[in-house]
Amino acid sequence: MIVPTVFAFLGVTEVILIIAVLVLFFGASRIPGIGRGLGKGIREFKDATKGKDTPSEKRNKE
Repeated sequence: MIVPTVFAFLGVTEVILIIAVLVLFFGASRIPGIGRGLGKGIREFKDATKGKDTPSEKRNKE
């Protein structure tokens, strides 16, 4: 299955410009934390839509 993404329509120059703006706004040290937080949120959303329990829900059931 082919899923079009935003990055499919962006060139190398645009991606570099977006990264540079992010570094200017947030600083290089905060970007990994922001990425981790976004990844965790997306993972939890996918798990919730699939009906999987989160670790905190599993503890509450016991």
